Amino acid sequence: MTISSLVYAERNPNGHWWASGGIALCGLAGLCWTAVLVRQGRRARGRVGIWVLGLGYLCMMWCALLPERLLRIPKSHDALALAAFVGICVGMVHATLRAATPRGVQRGELSGSARLGPVIFAGAALAPIVLAALAQAYVSYELPELKWVNLAWRARGVPLYLSFAFWEWVTCAVFSVYMVALARNTLAECRSS
Repeated sequence: MTISSLVYAERNPNGHWWASGGIALCGLAGLCWTAVLVRQGRRARGRVGIWVLGLGYLCMMWCALLPERLLRIPKSHDALALAAFVGICVGMVHATLRAATPRGVQRGELSGSARLGPVIFAGAALAPIVLAALAQAYVSYELPELKWVNLAWRARGVPLYLSFAFWEWVTCAVFSVYMVALARNTLAECRSS
């Protein structure tokens, strides 16, 4: 089951409030964290990624709190979910690059080759997204009769790793690990300054 399906009363009658509340609280916590990052940021150029991250968390919160039936705008949930995903993804990669890049590279004192490690580390967070896209491309080519996101896949014997929902949950777990690491880094920087 996809994460988005959990916030709909008709798809998750016994747990939609828990799912909505949990996602909204995660978005609120992310907004609090980005507020700390904004206060900590010194350069205007570095703040763009932080603001994008904050916008992603705001969209995440609204996506959970305002299902389509309340907004009465077609595809509003999809638009908010996509905006949240893109904002969090771009902001997280930016924050990871900023945190992982040695200060000497940031100041231009070290060569560009010292930047390769942080770029690979930040890019690794995007691996589940790339794998999800490849899995969906394969499914749409090999099994075009299957609906995009559906629980009937299990009955048809389609492997779990080809499911969009599987990759959505893996991406959520990977993003969570990265965000916890980035938040710990932020706390360490706040304590040292």
